Amino acid sequence: MPKPARILIATFFFLLLYLESFSQMAQPDRKWEYSVEKKGNETFLVVKGHMNEGWHLYSQFTPVGGPMATSFAFNPSSNYKLIGKVTESASTTAYDSTFEVNVMVLGHDPVFRQKIEVLTDKKFTITGAIDGQACNDQTCVLINTVNLKFVINPDATKESVVAPEDTVTTTAAIDTTPPSAPVENAVIAAGDCGDWSSGEFIADKSFWGIFIAGFIGGLLALLTPCVFPMIPMTVSFFTKRSGSRKKGLQNAIIYALSIIVIYVTLGFLVTVTLGSDALNDLSTNGYFNMAFFIIFIVFAISFFGAFEIVLPSALVNKADQASDKGGLIGIFFMAFTLSLVSFSCTGPIIGTLLVEAAHGRSYLGPVAGMSGFAIALALPFALFAAFPGWLNTIPKSGGWLNSVKVCLGFIELALALKFLSNVDLAYHWDMLHRETFIAFWVVIFALMGIYLLGKIKFSHDSDVSHVSVPRLIFAILTFSFTIYIIPGIWGAPVKLLSGILPPEYYKEWKAKGSGECPHDLLCFHDYKEGMAYAKAQGKPVIIDFTGYNCANCRKMEDNVWSDPKILKILSDDYVLISLYVDDKKELPVNEQYTSAFSGKKIRTIGNRWSDMQAEKYNSNSQPMYVLIDNKEQKLAKPWSGFDPDIDKYKKFLDEGLCRYRNQ
Repeated sequence: MPKPARILIATFFFLLLYLESFSQMAQPDRKWEYSVEKKGNETFLVVKGHMNEGWHLYSQFTPVGGPMATSFAFNPSSNYKLIGKVTESASTTAYDSTFEVNVMVLGHDPVFRQKIEVLTDKKFTITGAIDGQACNDQTCVLINTVNLKFVINPDATKESVVAPEDTVTTTAAIDTTPPSAPVENAVIAAGDCGDWSSGEFIADKSFWGIFIAGFIGGLLALLTPCVFPMIPMTVSFFTKRSGSRKKGLQNAIIYALSIIVIYVTLGFLVTVTLGSDALNDLSTNGYFNMAFFIIFIVFAISFFGAFEIVLPSALVNKADQASDKGGLIGIFFMAFTLSLVSFSCTGPIIGTLLVEAAHGRSYLGPVAGMSGFAIALALPFALFAAFPGWLNTIPKSGGWLNSVKVCLGFIELALALKFLSNVDLAYHWDMLHRETFIAFWVVIFALMGIYLLGKIKFSHDSDVSHVSVPRLIFAILTFSFTIYIIPGIWGAPVKLLSGILPPEYYKEWKAKGSGECPHDLLCFHDYKEGMAYAKAQGKPVIIDFTGYNCANCRKMEDNVWSDPKILKILSDDYVLISLYVDDKKELPVNEQYTSAFSGKKIRTIGNRWSDMQAEKYNSNSQPMYVLIDNKEQKLAKPWSGFDPDIDKYKKFLDEGLCRYRNQ
């Protein structure tokens, strides 16, 4: 492979690696160590924290009004009892302008000790948890709950390596009465309920989903009249210009890599320009969603042939002139010229992809989408250059390319309704109900099927003298899809479209007594009301951090919650509190406040629940399910993200119930 190609490949992968590291949330804590220390007849539980450079924790004795103090919770047992309070390594007192109080900051590697009295001569285990807040010069974050596990063996002569004496001092000289350790995030003793560590967060698989969606978008772009004819022309050009097949192959590979770099850079620029917070806001902001609705309508009309979306001719001409240069620069600008010339066809697809990739996603969303799109777009140029004989097998350009473009217009029109639905739900317009949404889709896709059969013709379409086999197959698929969604107007689940359709409960024709809860479950949309009901009923709670525009939330409700055994547990054994983080209804003025966690003004109901999720559970992704008892103690590790494994979700719910009943 020539040196320029190696440079492009290295640049591409370096960019992806950089973005991967760029997307990770800053982690304040590097490692936690815990051990058992014996001094004569005395036994201590020892915890050592190792903070990353520039980060620090706060003392247990931080005054009220200051940052969140470090706190410990040890699960009670008849095998031991706590002696005194947790002691900590020396802290430094300083005035904090952010909190406007004197704070007590721990050193870079804090050490904590808890003296215990062992009450049995048998081996046993003590479990517990640490919570706290870590800050650096720029930001503060909650440390993820650190779960502790100490094995106590009274017969052992040496339990663990004892920490050096000079690294630990007690807090006896500090004239402050320590508050009792908060129990909000304490871990309930597991008993026979399963290993606490088994309840890890569910990994979000959206990165690969966006990549695949981008790849499909790239394949569709290849079939448009702006791109498809360029394949044989470009490959033939490289083969003839290069003088040899080997050189032509090298140039075509560089050309394909240039296409990938161009589109991935576009995704990167979208990411950097908007930032992660703005990307997340795209899924809920009314102005953004209305803008997307209008843009998608414009894209659809363009694909129907009313007009073409083109870039300024001066920009295209300059890129074309630069492509006349030889070497790597010339090939790169040939790829750039292709990107500009084909914009009237690829622009709407790219716009759709970037909007969907950015919609409530992480930093890597647009980059993943553009990577998939570019690879699909560039692949044929490299393959046909490697195997030029294949060029004879591809179909010739013709009216079928325009038919692909028109079909994409129907799809853009259908997607536009999704963004209008987002606004309708978040702002409680009560306009685009589930039945109405499905009815629109039935009409759109029925018209698309009729078009494929040649019964509808636009001004720029070729005459359809007969229906080809591919058109017939796509018409059959389109009509089958249309018939599949029709029962949804009368309440059928239509699980294939979970996450796209409005929620199942958002119906115009509601049954008497049904509320705004999935599957007509009893649920609360106010945290305090739900907790009061849970205390009165003596039941544990499942907090459902959700969103009106959360696709994965709808998938969980439609595919997992709908299972009879899951539905029975949610109905009979838990109190469901569904908190919509994108609810745009404004709070009364006297209930609005400035978040102590983020410093942002909390004006809407959604702001309040989003702030609560970030402050208490250090997360802003949905869906997130938190199991707590009616005294706000966690019963299991929270479940985050979409996973269709019903048995796994039942195990999660059963684990919480088991711990609740063992209290």
